[in-house]
Amino acid sequence: MMTTELTPQQLAEACADAMFSRDQASQQLGMQIQSVAPGKAVLTMTIDERMIQGHGNCHGGYLFTLADSAFAFSCNTYDKATVASGCSIEYMRPARLGDQLTATAEEVSRGSRTGVYDITITNQDGKKVALFRGKSYEVSGSVRRLEENS
Repeated sequence: MMTTELTPQQLAEACADAMFSRDQASQQLGMQIQSVAPGKAVLTMTIDERMIQGHGNCHGGYLFTLADSAFAFSCNTYDKATVASGCSIEYMRPARLGDQLTATAEEVSRGSRTGVYDITITNQDGKKVALFRGKSYEVSGSVRRLEENS
């Protein structure tokens, strides 16, 4: 039986497809994966009424969730199950009802088990809404084959 080796891009896409199919949180918030590549991911989300807090802006937790999802998809592009070991966010400007947000995640460094990823959230006008930094830790198992992680 002949096996076909996936290119790094094909592997990143297969990992994103597998993760997204199981990711109810991102799906329920209307996130969409615009692109993935090894160590990179771009996700979008539109701010709706349920995301608005008492000051009339998007609750910061939703911004964090969007950035965290982009982080997860970017650091899991190598088919090595990877989780967050820590992260932080800086809010730059409010997001408002109807804003179309884009979270762009990029790998800064990746070692044998740890990595650092920077995620920038921008609005539809290209203005920075938040900056997020995530630190990753590789655990055992495959991203595409969840049963191997048990």
